[in-house]
Amino acid sequence: MNLNFDTVENSDIKGITVENLIDICDIKVDTSLPAEERIEDYIRQIKNPYCYKCGDIVVKIKFIDTDVTMEECMENYLRSI
Repeated sequence: MNLNFDTVENSDIKGITVENLIDICDIKVDTSLPAEERIEDYIRQIKNPYCYKCGDIVVKIKFIDTDVTMEECMENYLRSI
């Protein structure tokens, strides 16, 4: 699969046409496929795994290079509120 993740990851959400985004609710992945093929199938369907729709909501995902896990971030956040 040829997808330039640097381009899609760093895309500016302001310049994205919402109508062109794929709704994640419409994605159907064949769970009988091996893991690598399921990933490829998901990426093929979603087109941009960093920016998509969930209903009427635009979702933009960005990852940072850190050793802190998502669970640790959530725990720290919940302790702070």
